Amino acid sequence: MTFNRDEFHRQAIRIPSHERPDKMREFLVETLYQEGYNPETDSKGNVIVTRGTTDSSGTHLVLNTHIDTVPPYVPYKRDGDIVRGRGACDAKGALAAMIDAFCSATFDDGKLTLAITPDEETSQFGGAHLGNTLAADGYIVGEPTNLDVCPAARGNFGGHVTVFGESAHASDPTEGTNPLRVVGSLIEALEQYDNHCGPNEHDLLGSSTLAPTRIEAGGPLNQTPAECTVSFDRRTVPPETIDDFVVSLESYLDRRLPDEYRFEVKAAYPDSPNPEAFATDLASELVKVLADVSGGDVRPFSAATEASYFADTGPVVVFGPGVLADEEGPVAHADREYVSRSDVRKAAEMIQETTERLL
Repeated sequence: MTFNRDEFHRQAIRIPSHERPDKMREFLVETLYQEGYNPETDSKGNVIVTRGTTDSSGTHLVLNTHIDTVPPYVPYKRDGDIVRGRGACDAKGALAAMIDAFCSATFDDGKLTLAITPDEETSQFGGAHLGNTLAADGYIVGEPTNLDVCPAARGNFGGHVTVFGESAHASDPTEGTNPLRVVGSLIEALEQYDNHCGPNEHDLLGSSTLAPTRIEAGGPLNQTPAECTVSFDRRTVPPETIDDFVVSLESYLDRRLPDEYRFEVKAAYPDSPNPEAFATDLASELVKVLADVSGGDVRPFSAATEASYFADTGPVVVFGPGVLADEEGPVAHADREYVSRSDVRKAAEMIQETTERLL
C-alpha cells in the first residue's frame, strides 16, 4: 500500500489522546500493519518497528516522536493548507511525516527504526525506557521546530523547597516559628543561585535558569503554618546534571537560610525521569546531513524533550513541522494549535532524504 500522509494526519488529530493514548496507539499499529509491517508494543507502551537487516553492521537510525497530547481536546479543522486541532503540530504532524519517511525510504544497508512513545507530555517513561534499550547510531526526534535542525536542548527539573517551622495561634505568633518569614529570603536566594553556583553560559544553549513558580502554605487564618513550600522550575545546560544541581542547591540554601529553619529539597515528580540537557556535536553526520537537506537554521530546541534520553548513546536532533509559538503567541499546547500540510510533506521528504543519505 501507499501511505496516505494527509489522511493519517487527519484521522490522528480526530482521535483524542490527551487522557489515554490507547486508541491512538491502536490506530498507529493498525496503520503499520496495513503498510505491511509487524510493529511491536513494549512493556512501556512504545510502538516499535524496524526495517533492514537486524544483523547488519551498517548504520542504524531511529525516528522517534509521541502519540499523546496535552489537554484539552481541540477538534480537527482544515482551512486550505492549514490544519488545526490538538496534536496538529505537537506531534501528530511529525508522526505522519516520520511514518511516510519510514515507509518510503530506500536503502541497501543498515536499519531504520520507528519508535513512538505514549507519554512524552506526562511521565516520559516510554522515552526513558527507549533510551536504555534502543541503541542506534543516530536519532531524529519529531517536535515542532519549523523545519529547523535542533541538536541541543536544556534539561528540565521541577522541584519543591519546603521550609519547616512550628505552628502557633495567630493571637500569639511568638509561640511558634513561622516559615513564611523566610519566603522572601528563599525566593531571593533561588533567583541569585546561578550568580553564585550555576554553570557558565553554554555556547549553544545559553544560560541556565531557576525560577520560583508557586508558594503553598497555611490553613486557618488564625493559625501560623508549620511549613511553607516554594516550587521552582530549573532549566539546566551542560555540564550541569540534575543530580549535581540538587546537591549544589541544598548546600547553597544551607548557607543562605537562617539556622533555626529546617528545609528540604524534593523533586516535584519523584517517580518520573527528568530530561537532562544535551548538545550534539555540530560536526556529526546527522546534523550536517539534515541541515543540508532541510536548509533550515541550526539552533537549540526551546522546550524539554525526550531527545535527551538518547543523547548518551548517539547523535540526536529534534526536527519537525510546525512551531511552538508564532508572532501571535503560543501554538503548540494552545487552543489555536495548527500546522500546514505542506510543511508536514516537506518534513517527510527531508527525513526520507536524510535517512537515505545516512543509510
